[in-house]
Amino acid sequence: MLPSLELLLVRKEFGDTYTGGQFQVEGMVFGDSLEPKSRHLSKDMPLSEIQKKKVYGKTAIPTGRYKLELRVSPSLKDRPYAKAYGGKFPYLVGVPSWNDVMIHPFNLASQSKGCVGIGERFQPGNIVKAAEGYTTLMDFYLIPAFNRNQEVYLTIIEETQ
Repeated sequence: MLPSLELLLVRKEFGDTYTGGQFQVEGMVFGDSLEPKSRHLSKDMPLSEIQKKKVYGKTAIPTGRYKLELRVSPSLKDRPYAKAYGGKFPYLVGVPSWNDVMIHPFNLASQSKGCVGIGERFQPGNIVKAAEGYTTLMDFYLIPAFNRNQEVYLTIIEETQ
């Protein structure tokens, strides 16, 4: 059995409406990440505490380790960057108090309800080249891993000041 493919998102920048970070693949820097505002939630917290602090559509998911699986996104499947993958996206499995969290292209944190965007940091709360970053991640890392029946995990941590 192959070892799992490990992705790491290190949250580093905590704005009023966004969270910026660094996205790594197997310990190598891949690009910058963007999510909604971090409310410093952890997958290990009681669900009631997560639900109390969560603001729907404006909160980054809890830190922790999540398995990824490829699934068709009903809302994004027809986007040009999705067609090469049959409309499939990497979904995070088991995010407490969230449904349908995935990695997908977007440029502003306000375009995410908890999902992870990757690209290049343009300015605080904004990334560019998100479709290119997504395509590269899929073509060179995720699709080959899934084709090998390799498990893929994303670990999200917050850098302490």
